[in-house]
Amino acid sequence: MKEWWLQVGLLGVPLLAVYLHIPPPQPSPALRSWKSSGSFFTYKDLNIFYRGARVIHPCVAVGTFLKPGTLGTNPSRFFAVLDPAGMDQNASLGKIWEGLTQRFHRVIALDFLGFGFSDKPRPHGYSIFEQATIVEGGLLRHLGLRHQRINLLSHDYGDTVAQELLHRYEHNRTGSILINSLCLSNGGIFPETHYPRFIQKLLKDGGLLSPIILRLMNFFLFSGGLGAVFGPYTQPSQAEFWDMWTAVRNNDGNLVMDRKVLPMSTVSVLDDHISHYPQLEDPTGFLNAYLNFINSF
Repeated sequence: MKEWWLQVGLLGVPLLAVYLHIPPPQPSPALRSWKSSGSFFTYKDLNIFYRGARVIHPCVAVGTFLKPGTLGTNPSRFFAVLDPAGMDQNASLGKIWEGLTQRFHRVIALDFLGFGFSDKPRPHGYSIFEQATIVEGGLLRHLGLRHQRINLLSHDYGDTVAQELLHRYEHNRTGSILINSLCLSNGGIFPETHYPRFIQKLLKDGGLLSPIILRLMNFFLFSGGLGAVFGPYTQPSQAEFWDMWTAVRNNDGNLVMDRKVLPMSTVSVLDDHISHYPQLEDPTGFLNAYLNFINSF
């Protein structure tokens, strides 16, 4: 019996070593195209990825990405999107990007530190305050858009970053960000309605177990967990799941996964079968709801 367990151990150790060193998947043509259309700026020696689009007519977009505003007070001039969700911008914003660029003069989206194509340092004390400073003191400064009004569209984790930016704006903490409008999409901003999944609780409170779980994470566990927060009739395709997983694996991102409302506010509710990622599951409905919000003031 002892020899049997010894043989299993001798075989399991090298197999586990091979498993833990499986290289990340190669980006798809769509993912490579998205990245090649973007740029990087530097924040404290860290590279932050962003993508921007300019059009001739006024048009702006915002989400877990953040978009800077243009000169003047026209609400349709600038748009920033804050939408990390651990996946790539192409997967998260690709279906609404064109619609946003048709509405706003300039649309800008970024990958937060630890997400997408941005650097993912470890160990690192990731915080909402740092992410907000990267947006305000990094992205907006880099693009020369400080002190200009912007429309913000945020999703998921980006909602919390957007709230910090809103707090700074309302209390004039820095005086460099001027928010024209803010749209929050499916983030855990109300504790009484936020129900984190078991794996999220485990990564947050698992102690020594968390890094083990992160290292054992693979595409099948990832896609299964992510698919559970989509609606039953709006599941991503396999190609979209792979794009998301590829973005997570970029720069070993799978190892760092543990991590007041404006006046004249409105709430938009999509169809019952739409779940956590409305911009992917119902891009037309999501875009129409957002543009109705923008056009309401």
